[in-house]
Amino acid sequence: MDEIVGSESAKSPGREGTFGTLAFSHELVQYIGGEDDTNRNTTRRILLLLESNVVGRPEAYERVVTNVLRRYIFEDRGFVQQSGPYHVPRFLLNDFARYWWTMAVDFAYKQRTRFGEGAALRNIKLRMSRKLIYVSGLLTCFGCELGFGDVKPSLHSPGPGGAPESVDCLRRRLRQTPLEILAGALLHFDHLDETGRKLLDAYDGFLGVLADPDKRKSLETLEADKYESNAVFQNARGLSHRFRDGLLELFFDQKSGLFDLTKHYGVF
Repeated sequence: MDEIVGSESAKSPGREGTFGTLAFSHELVQYIGGEDDTNRNTTRRILLLLESNVVGRPEAYERVVTNVLRRYIFEDRGFVQQSGPYHVPRFLLNDFARYWWTMAVDFAYKQRTRFGEGAALRNIKLRMSRKLIYVSGLLTCFGCELGFGDVKPSLHSPGPGGAPESVDCLRRRLRQTPLEILAGALLHFDHLDETGRKLLDAYDGFLGVLADPDKRKSLETLEADKYESNAVFQNARGLSHRFRDGLLELFFDQKSGLFDLTKHYGVF
């Protein structure tokens, strides 16, 4: 496996061994929560849903992803029975949130254990691409209520019979990349054009930093006491602030309904 990854990538896929090795579907499907659901297993499962693509047999890939979603939906009694004011898969949403907090805590862990090596680049990635993963998960779950891009499953299949349709609906959304999920939500509301421009311009700037070999190297080797004086880091941090502000505008927008969902599911 290492040879295959090494032939396709200039960099190794991480020191912790989360990627670049084989993972088995049994752990991804069966170990959701509990002591066996390690950080590594959670990471693999969430990124399977939000960032993966198929290599090899598409039917096997689709079977695993669908089975993971079935666990989240069929075991979420509140979602299946449509109890409460909103139709949002809380079990799935909670795991997306757990992964985001895990990434944030692991950033501090890696900063300590690696003596600050590469921390500046990881800091910017946490603020931008890692945060986007979480945002796309939230929007996917909120889309079950707001109907981003397709009909709300709850409208035509109320009660337990709606669970299979909900799995299919989620699967269609999760075939998109995180950036496409964000863009789709923004396109759903005409009044959020300026918010969308702020978010996508900031993210485009972030991708430009990563695509520039000199700027990326500067962040990879930057020491903590040089953050304030480094122009590349300060520019990237400014982009992350604009991205953050755009997300706050999006999720606390009252006209779209996202404010109520954020308040209901993000606070309690």
